[in-house]
Amino acid sequence: MKVERVGVVGAGTMGAGIAQIAAQGGYETRLHDPMPAALETGIERLRAALAKGVSKELWTEQEAEAASTRVGAAMSLTELGECDLVVEAAPEDLQLKRELFAALAEACGPDTILASNTSSLRVTEIATGIAQPERIVGMHFFNPPTRMKLVEIVATEESRSAALDATAEVGRRMGRTPIRAKDSPGFIANRLARPFTLESLRMLAEGVADAETIDRICRLGGGFRMGPFELIDLIGLDVNLSVARSFYAQGGEPERWRPSEIQERMVGKGSLGRKTGRGFYEYGDGAHREPDPDLGIETPTLDPGELAKIDPAAAAILPRLIAQIANEAAFALEEEVGSPADMDTAMRLGFNWPRGPLELTKLIGAGQAAALLETLCQRHGNAYRPAPRLLDLAAKGAG
Repeated sequence: MKVERVGVVGAGTMGAGIAQIAAQGGYETRLHDPMPAALETGIERLRAALAKGVSKELWTEQEAEAASTRVGAAMSLTELGECDLVVEAAPEDLQLKRELFAALAEACGPDTILASNTSSLRVTEIATGIAQPERIVGMHFFNPPTRMKLVEIVATEESRSAALDATAEVGRRMGRTPIRAKDSPGFIANRLARPFTLESLRMLAEGVADAETIDRICRLGGGFRMGPFELIDLIGLDVNLSVARSFYAQGGEPERWRPSEIQERMVGKGSLGRKTGRGFYEYGDGAHREPDPDLGIETPTLDPGELAKIDPAAAAILPRLIAQIANEAAFALEEEVGSPADMDTAMRLGFNWPRGPLELTKLIGAGQAAALLETLCQRHGNAYRPAPRLLDLAAKGAG
């Protein structure tokens, strides 16, 4: 299957961004939105972004002009009928996406690859009842798509290898790194990110440390660009909570994915993070924190002496967080959601982690992670139940 023309449905930030990198990848690109005003704004946003890239010397004026000429507005879905691949970037509403896919299946030929940019819904559910389900895949970009270099290529049980290969090649030509993911809750990256916020919220609820301390330990000891509470504030507590609820429901309500009561209360009070000026931090005109000092620590580290330089609580916090990251990675490998290499790539490129979860597993060691989780499980319950694969690795003395 060869792709020469790409269609994008939805002209918001995601859709316009996807259309931009498709055009920059050399594809004739058509952008559609059911709202004419939104479509016009999306095209304007795309062309403004290309011009801004020239001013920042990210690409030449000739390259920007060439990309701009490849993009056109599609006033109806019918105008996407000539496309070889159509990516929908509609809001995360299952019924809306189902109706859109049904309309696209009618408008496009039987060999057109239909891809969903969903981040939280199963592609199989979106594609229910669509003819030629073998040409339906997931193509999950990260926000903003013009800057984030990862794209998850999601395979349903019926997705054809040729469709997956062609979609991955499109991702490469767009300048993204494609990874293969199983059609399961959160695919790879969003699933493996669960412990970073949920375990931090559990430690906050237990009084292990306050949010600012946990964030500082994650930055200075873990090498993460942002701490978990800064990240939640940036995303929005309401958005993050909605994702947490979705995971919990789709996964069969596993205890380790249970949403936090702290977050429920804060959302109920309207403390939603940066967008409301208050979340785990207060946001005024200036920065919400002072710049981190250089402590001469090579991160990530679990060395007790190095962690003691940061905070007395660091030796209790960072190993516990990384043990839960290792545990989720072990569960994900058992369920074959992706390859080990793709899992590490997902977190480095999709969330800017200093190392992937399997690399972090080697840092802590499967034996230490399993022992810590078993102790926590006895104290706090099944949220800490070690994955069988992690226990196997611990028994073998592997990382």
